[in-house]
Amino acid sequence: MVAGGPTPGSTQITVPNITPTEPLPPTKEGKPAAAANTKPTGARIVVTKKTSALTVEDANGRVLFFAPVTTGSQHDPLPIGKWKITGVQQMPAFHYNPDLFWDAKPGDAKATIKPGPNNPVGIVWVDLSLEHYGLHGTPEPGSVGHTQSHGCVRLTNWDAARVAALVKPGTPVLFR
Repeated sequence: MVAGGPTPGSTQITVPNITPTEPLPPTKEGKPAAAANTKPTGARIVVTKKTSALTVEDANGRVLFFAPVTTGSQHDPLPIGKWKITGVQQMPAFHYNPDLFWDAKPGDAKATIKPGPNNPVGIVWVDLSLEHYGLHGTPEPGSVGHTQSHGCVRLTNWDAARVAALVKPGTPVLFR
């Protein structure tokens, strides 16, 4: 925007102030480069089904990060309980297994969808101690906040990247 306001005939737009979703090359330690110089500071993640929200909290319970999320569906509700992060994967491949999806069509075969921002799990997969469940991005940010996932916690790609930079394996995750 030009000082003094928009110029005549121009269109003013508003855009979110977000971190780019293009992943940076990992460091030697395997951490995303954006997080390489900062130690993860999240002591725990809390996902609240009632408010469709995720918070990353420090050791004193202070909220470091907040994001809207999708927390399952009527058929695949959020698995309430205490879990832990077992790993973080940048640019994951998606391994479709029709045996895990109630809405799979007869004859669907297992498939692997290559990594990328349009992959069903987006640009980040945060693996949980509960088999087949994780926190992940999505190529459809408009779907976040609705109860339509298969039980995982879905975030926008940019929010998933921020969460991944704040946590490490062993970080507790509470689904309530």
